[in-house]
Amino acid sequence: MNPTIWMALGLVLVLEGLGPMLFPAVWRKMIASLATLPDQLLRRFGGGLVVAGCVIYYMLRSKISA
Repeated sequence: MNPTIWMALGLVLVLEGLGPMLFPAVWRKMIASLATLPDQLLRRFGGGLVVAGCVIYYMLRSKISA
């Protein structure tokens, strides 16, 4: 697998870990409030994140290749 993918995954894990490490109480409240949202809203939010991630990946990949 491409080392860039592993670096990106590592960066995601670092960023995801900052919330519970630095602000555990706020992070817990945020997760609890997310758990109460309807499935359709969570699907839209997740889909938006996937699309944004793909766009960023495509933009960076085409810039690096050129």
